[in-house]
Amino acid sequence: MIDKRKTYFGEKLLQKLRKGFWPLGKQIRHVSLYVGLALLIIAAAGPKIGTEVREVKRQGVDLLVALDLSASMNAEDVKPSRLEKAKYEITRMIEKLQGDRVGLIVFTGEAYLQSPMTLDYSALRLFLNIAETNQMPTSSTDFSAAMETAAEAFDSGDEEEQSSGAAKVLMIISDGENHGEDYNTALEQLREQNVSIYTLGLGTQSGSTIPLYDDSGSLMGYKRGEDGKVVNTHLEAEVLRSLASDGNGEYYEIRSGSSGIDAFLGRLDELQQGEFASQEYADFKNQFQWLAGFGLLFVIIGITFPYYTSKES
Repeated sequence: MIDKRKTYFGEKLLQKLRKGFWPLGKQIRHVSLYVGLALLIIAAAGPKIGTEVREVKRQGVDLLVALDLSASMNAEDVKPSRLEKAKYEITRMIEKLQGDRVGLIVFTGEAYLQSPMTLDYSALRLFLNIAETNQMPTSSTDFSAAMETAAEAFDSGDEEEQSSGAAKVLMIISDGENHGEDYNTALEQLREQNVSIYTLGLGTQSGSTIPLYDDSGSLMGYKRGEDGKVVNTHLEAEVLRSLASDGNGEYYEIRSGSSGIDAFLGRLDELQQGEFASQEYADFKNQFQWLAGFGLLFVIIGITFPYYTSKES
């Protein structure tokens, strides 16, 4: 570079033009500018370093949803089917909950606690999405099995959860066709635990056949009874209404284009709220502000740092 300059300027003129030039200052400017820009780029990526502890207080009710997975829930008198409509409405309900602990029971002639009561709504949605009628060993419906499993679930919490003061709610979602034993014993056990039973009916009074599909989704036919006739299933609203009344709850109904979930949520807000154990969790702490600050500082240095000393007169 110096050699090229000498071809255009004489040695004396070149020295005069470069009088007071500070090479180290020029290097400091360049390095500061590059470092500053690099730090700003890293800060823009939003790095998180270390952890911070947050305390979260939850208030709400203890809610168990018992979802009927009997074969009749595949009926399509409620579009796209009773089961799919139920799952859709439960998902809508979960999205509107704030602080309530929710669990999921799936049942037919037997019942299983698919998801214990949790505040992790994402995990609950995952368990709900995989619930299908073909996962159950039987295709009939027994309300007593669902209620017995619910009683065990409500009784399984630790002492702190039991003393939270939150209202306990069992929501049974079904078409009401009960082929099981008398459920009075299980119902009495829930009442002793101060559990309110709400029911949500799916289906129509006129009823519908139960389609059978193969693995590729093609219709193979319709479910038939032992007599060989095609089964027609319809909503047993009175059964569900009676169950809700005996369980100190209310009966709601879901049909195409309407939802009883919203009405149920309004009732849920009126129930006694309990404060569950505060949760502490660690999260990565944002540190971009420090990098951005240092980046701006280095950029300012790179722009303003002098690389000429004071010239002599």
